[in-house]
Amino acid sequence: MQEKIIILDFGSQYTQLIARRVRELNVYCEIHPYNHIPVVDESVKGIIFSGSPASVRQTDAPQIDFNLFHKKYPLLGVCYGAQYLAYKSGGDVVPSTIREYGRAHLHYVNDNNPLLKNIGSNSQVWMSHGDTIAEIADDFEVIASTDTVRVAAYQIKGTQTFGIQFHPEVTHSTDGKQLLENFLVGICGCSQDWNPDSFIDSTIKELKEKLGDDKVVLGLSGGVDSSVAAVLLHKAIGKNLHCIFVDNGLLRKGEYEQVLDSYQHMGLNVRGINARELFVGQLTGIKDPEQKRKIIGAAFIEVFDNAAHEVQDVKWLGQGTIYPDVIESVSVNGPSATIKSHHNVGGLPDFMKLKVVEPLNTLFKDEVRRVGKALGLDQALLGRHPFPGPGLAIRIIGEITPERIAILQDADAIYINNLKSSGWYDKVWQAGAIFLPVQSVGVMGDERTYEHVICLRAVGSMDGMTADWSHLPYDLLGKISNEIINNVKGINRVVYDISSKPPATIEWE
Repeated sequence: MQEKIIILDFGSQYTQLIARRVRELNVYCEIHPYNHIPVVDESVKGIIFSGSPASVRQTDAPQIDFNLFHKKYPLLGVCYGAQYLAYKSGGDVVPSTIREYGRAHLHYVNDNNPLLKNIGSNSQVWMSHGDTIAEIADDFEVIASTDTVRVAAYQIKGTQTFGIQFHPEVTHSTDGKQLLENFLVGICGCSQDWNPDSFIDSTIKELKEKLGDDKVVLGLSGGVDSSVAAVLLHKAIGKNLHCIFVDNGLLRKGEYEQVLDSYQHMGLNVRGINARELFVGQLTGIKDPEQKRKIIGAAFIEVFDNAAHEVQDVKWLGQGTIYPDVIESVSVNGPSATIKSHHNVGGLPDFMKLKVVEPLNTLFKDEVRRVGKALGLDQALLGRHPFPGPGLAIRIIGEITPERIAILQDADAIYINNLKSSGWYDKVWQAGAIFLPVQSVGVMGDERTYEHVICLRAVGSMDGMTADWSHLPYDLLGKISNEIINNVKGINRVVYDISSKPPATIEWE
């Protein structure tokens, strides 16, 4: 049985980061909302309570009976989690006299405590809280302090329950990884045996047991997630996996042919469907981005459903759902679950009557890439930039026409090829060109022109939740601009988007 750590989420922006740090230490963990407590069995080695934007003193603050875990499992409260444990045990939590946000340094550390092993005094930590623990119960022992926070860390005497006021999961806490390893290995006794190879072996075994001789249909998108999911399923059930790759006419230039060829070289049982005319025809005259999405989603369902029905006796729908999709599908703010439509299948309806299999639904994006590498997938596929589900439809602002698609595909190909040849492609997280529905005056030769504008976008990010614009060299931007204007008919101006997320988004629509 796979050992694991349970992280109970109280709504912190850092909860996913805690999970990522735990996984980086080769320990499997799961995030669950505090109001959706999972079954805790012998596979669980410890519990972590996350932070929260709420105050423990609020009447509507997240509440949990921590005695379900206290004295039964090692327990670590982080920020709000630490305050909650202290408050519910008879301590006092009050508003901070000053907001404690940013870097701080531990000036007292009980390095004999197992949580703080190999962490010295003056270690830098990251604070982010508006309340502070003013008093603690008699059975609490302070094990670390800063010059302004007396109870920076504590242990409840005679138990394996700990609380820390700072965030070990952020890189600004210089010994945060050491603290988490102390908790996971020294206190919880985790064996650190969770890695891509072990995931592959256990997942293929589980898929074989679950699927048997059943047939599975899977919609490939050309992206990392669906590709890795397809290879795992293929290794488990071989030709009983039927992959469908739909060309909606809104892919990158030459992408349909290139990706279909690469899939067939991977040995996958894949069928390509050219549905360009259907999609582009239904988008004629449509300018609203949400309407574009709905039309593309409905058209995809129509094409995919028709193709799936041509596979005899199919029982399962394969999806490239990854862990952030699962986490986002359950609300921390209430008991009801809100299911997210997954980009790689367009949100398939109930009438397909298929059971769902999602081999990647416990992995983060970077872990999917590690698994893909261990499976031997081509680095060119694993390193591909994220691409929106609606494709170029939301990179063409305004109405979609065949002419605009061709212009954008040509401009985007020049942009991406230059990023690759200059070594910048792997340095940015996502890049793409956007067609703007404005025209501007230009001079080409001796003639006055009045043509369209292409905007270039490139961002750096870890997970797409936040992003900063990439500082591409001016000479590279100049080269790209010249090539686009000289080679793409209909474009006489190129601009570069230097907006960060937030406040802007990565895509324009």
